[in-house]
Amino acid sequence: MSHTAIWILSLISIAGVIIRPFKTPEVAWAVTGAVLLVLLGLISPSDGLRGIANGTDVYLFLTGMMLLAETAREEKLFDWLAAHATKWAKGSPKRLFLLIYGVGVVVTAFLSNDATAVVLTPAVAAAVKAAKVEKPLPYLLICAFIANAASFLLPISNPANLVIYGRQLPPLLEWIPQYILPSVFAIVVTCLGLYFTQRKELKGQVETDIPVPALSGGAKTALAGIAVTAFVLLISSALDSPLGLPTAITGVLVSAIVLLWTKKKPWTILKGISWSVIPLVAGLFVIVEALNKTGLIRTLVSTLQQSVGRSVTAAAWGSGIVTAFAANLMNNLPAGLIAGNTIQAGQVPAIIKTATLIGIDLGPNLSITGSLATILWLVALRREGQHISAWTFLKLGCLVMTTALLSSLAALWL
Repeated sequence: MSHTAIWILSLISIAGVIIRPFKTPEVAWAVTGAVLLVLLGLISPSDGLRGIANGTDVYLFLTGMMLLAETAREEKLFDWLAAHATKWAKGSPKRLFLLIYGVGVVVTAFLSNDATAVVLTPAVAAAVKAAKVEKPLPYLLICAFIANAASFLLPISNPANLVIYGRQLPPLLEWIPQYILPSVFAIVVTCLGLYFTQRKELKGQVETDIPVPALSGGAKTALAGIAVTAFVLLISSALDSPLGLPTAITGVLVSAIVLLWTKKKPWTILKGISWSVIPLVAGLFVIVEALNKTGLIRTLVSTLQQSVGRSVTAAAWGSGIVTAFAANLMNNLPAGLIAGNTIQAGQVPAIIKTATLIGIDLGPNLSITGSLATILWLVALRREGQHISAWTFLKLGCLVMTTALLSSLAALWL
């Protein structure tokens, strides 16, 4: 009975995070579910604390990245990049599409997919508005799709990468050979899919006389800080060290230096950060810890090992495809936590882990509730007065995500 209660409460909590009935914040459902699991005696307080502790590296990583992203946004660094991209388009909507896509790849790779969704979306909205683009949605869609498509280019590109591997995150020199070709396929095929579906909207002329905001001293400092952070994280990854603490330290230092340089108050940056993401992730870690008590992981490990025993190739394809669609049914964070625990406990071949991570990272391009980054993008989109229905996104995602996913999984054998 306790296992049944855990499943019911966990599924209700995850559904609440995804659906947000009555526009309730996602964090409320995750935290409430976690607290009820402990208060009802379904898991012990020590189990709850262990679940929270399991996410320490992710919390530190998110904190550092959010500080960096918000500091860069406050100093108009992304507005500057978007304005330059618009100017370099030289009046061509297609060139503008590719330039924004390129900026999205860089931001996702070095600042994580959440930064692309939260920070680049308003910058692109401002740029296309200044360029007097009649139909801005194709350009805004880039921010959502590239946030997931480029999120396994580097270990630091997506917090889900830390979740999948846990303390077994491959060092950079191992990561790049494993993921570079699938990443290239994901990025290129997603770009082609988006362009093909939006080509009718990419017509006319783009305004060329666009004012480019001056790059302030604070923005230059933020840019230098981002470069230093990327270097530190790449070194940490190469040395097989956890990424959370160095990310948090560099994020705090860069933000502090910029605040001192610009003589602004800390509240200027702190108020713009979505701090609710931290308890949201912590709540999901507790829920997954509770699901572990029901024997879910043991069942999945057994199933996976049997599949590997029959055929490693089929198991890899199955892992990538199943996790991709599971990410849309329950959001890629809880799906990633479950998948991560499974592959860590199962001692499976490296290609299975690679295929699983590709599914968790790329799969959310199917629906608007697939990942935290896409949900954050949707919120940013509405603030800009734009709207896209779940059905419209799903129809687009069916083509773009599935072709990119199959291409990326096929690239594992090249």
